[in-house]
Amino acid sequence: MEKADTPLEQVRSNIALACKRARRDPGDVTLVAVSKRHSAETIEPLLIQGHRHFGENRVQEAQEKWPELRERHPGVQLHLVGQLQSNKAEDAAQLFDFIHSLDRPSLVKALAKAYDKTGRRVPCFIQVDVGDEPQKGGCPVKDVPALIEQARDADIPLAGLMCLPPADIEPAPFFALLDKLARDHGLDGRSMGMSGDYETAIMLGATHVRVGTALFGERPS
Repeated sequence: MEKADTPLEQVRSNIALACKRARRDPGDVTLVAVSKRHSAETIEPLLIQGHRHFGENRVQEAQEKWPELRERHPGVQLHLVGQLQSNKAEDAAQLFDFIHSLDRPSLVKALAKAYDKTGRRVPCFIQVDVGDEPQKGGCPVKDVPALIEQARDADIPLAGLMCLPPADIEPAPFFALLDKLARDHGLDGRSMGMSGDYETAIMLGATHVRVGTALFGERPS
C-alpha cells in the first residue's frame, strides 16, 4: 500500500481499512482530532486539508484558540473530551457542539440549567468508568442506567456513551463492554479509541474516535 502523504491521510486510511474489516461504512465513524495543548498554527494544516471535527480538554483553552480559527474555517464541530466542571457548564454549552464527559447527576443539573439559559442543547456522551478508575472521571457502570434516565428527564440530548480504558491493558474487553451498554440502552454513539487503539475500537463499534498523537505528534508539556 502506498504511504499516505500526511498524518491525517494516514489515519483516515487506517479508519477506512478497519471499517472494511468490520464490514462497516467509514462514513459512520467520526474522527475527532484532539488538539489540546496544540497551537492554532499546529491545528490549521488539518483545517486546510478539510478536517472539521476537533476535540479539546479544557473550556478555557478552547475559548482562547477556537473563535478566530472558526472565523477562518467555517463548519468546525468542537468536541469537549475532557472532564467538565459544573461551573463551566454554561461556557461549554455556548462553545462546544458535543460534550463527551457527562458523568454525574450534578453535571446533569448544571447542563440542563445552562441549556435553558443559552438556548443550545448540546448532545452529550455519558462517560463510563469501564475500568473502575475513579481518578479518570466517569460514571460507575452500575450507575449508568440511573444517569441515562436523569439526563433524559432533564431533556439533555444523549449522543451515546464514552470511555477511557485503563492504560497498558488490552482495551478490547472495555470497548466491548461500552458497546453492550450502549445497545442495552438504545444509544447509537460510542466515543472510544485513541491513537494507540482506535482501529480496535472501530472493530468493536466505535462511532467517534479521539485521535491526537497520531495526527499532531506528542503534545507540548
